[in-house]
Amino acid sequence: MLLRMLLQSWKHGLRRKFLAIFTIFLAAGLVSALLAVSIDIGDKMAKELKSYGANILIEPAAQAALPQVDQERENLLLGQDFLDEKELPNIKDIFWGNNIVGFAPQLNAPFELISHNGQTVQQDISVLGTFFNYPIGIPDDPDYHTGQKIISPYWQVEGKWADDSDKSAVNTPTQALVGRQLAANANIHIGDRLQLIPFTDKPTALLNVVVSGILSSGGNEENQLIVPLQAVQNSLNLHGKVQSVRVSALTVPENDLSRKARENLEALDAEEYDRWYCTAYVSSIAHQLEEAVSGAVVRPIWQVAASEGVVIEKIQLLLAVVTLAALLASAMGIASLMTSNIIERSKEIGLMKALGADQTEINLLFYSEAALSGILGGLLGCLAGWGLAGIIGDALFGQPLSFAWIVVPCVLFLSVLIALIGTWFPAHRITKLYPIEVLYGR
Repeated sequence: MLLRMLLQSWKHGLRRKFLAIFTIFLAAGLVSALLAVSIDIGDKMAKELKSYGANILIEPAAQAALPQVDQERENLLLGQDFLDEKELPNIKDIFWGNNIVGFAPQLNAPFELISHNGQTVQQDISVLGTFFNYPIGIPDDPDYHTGQKIISPYWQVEGKWADDSDKSAVNTPTQALVGRQLAANANIHIGDRLQLIPFTDKPTALLNVVVSGILSSGGNEENQLIVPLQAVQNSLNLHGKVQSVRVSALTVPENDLSRKARENLEALDAEEYDRWYCTAYVSSIAHQLEEAVSGAVVRPIWQVAASEGVVIEKIQLLLAVVTLAALLASAMGIASLMTSNIIERSKEIGLMKALGADQTEINLLFYSEAALSGILGGLLGCLAGWGLAGIIGDALFGQPLSFAWIVVPCVLFLSVLIALIGTWFPAHRITKLYPIEVLYGR
């Protein structure tokens, strides 16, 4: 009987049902798109925010524990501890190795510029040895490349990046980047040839480079000469040694658990520790890196990590507010449509009551109509949301967002829920209809 009444209701009230489905369709389309964006935006925004640079710093444990003291430039590297370059592949071998976007070791030392395009000069210069786009084999990816070109996308290079991608190149001149401020002060241009000697009492080799580009970074690098790491190691006679490693990792925003671990890791119980360790917090990734690299202390760069978390949290909060507003607007639209529907069908309701239908049966009819409208509108909305999420992804990130299929049951549930909530108030009014008054038009 209920099924026959539903069919008759849809047959004779198709316009009203279409309006209800269209209202739910609009809300479901928006909600499904926003849910898809909310699920995927964390990873997308984390990648976009890598323009802030590295968010983790690895240093030698002994060196990080010692206070900074002033030293003569000749003895600046004397007594320093270093990290072993052979341990760098371990960075990609941790539990969250796939979240490591890239890393760049650093070796910084004072040099003296003694020749500029063959002309004898004498000028102190800070030289930074690092990776630019260096091939470093790891077990899962023998062709893996990493360096500043990957972890420092905010570096703007006029000219060409220094090329350190070919380990076998021995006869080609060493390319280098010169910071914009240093280039202006020392009158250095692209293509210039420089010869430098380090300030150290150890046996050394001259550092000969050709300037391939001018670097603008907004940081200390603008006053430095940036050279491939191996060339600086050879010149300083520090083969396979690095002072620090900057790591860029995709992380999730901090929460109460990660903050508790940061304050006192020993305070976590076994369950909390497992949950913290298996979540891509910047603190848990730093902890795993400390386990993987011998003799190292690993510190998150909180200025970068905190800003990433705050931005992502605010965006997700905004999406939640918009989603809630869409649901409320849809529920109000359904309530308005159902109220109008009950007024138009008041004689039908009165006749049903006069023929013996109780209140539960009448409510069941209206709730069934609403649920069916919610299912149809929700399914159509999911299809529209899928397309809308792709458009949003292309507009914001240059690539479509992945549509998680968990969104479909969630949107269907919400669509049916708002349809039932929107029907509750009009259905409640049915109890106040008396058959004799309705049938006689009172």
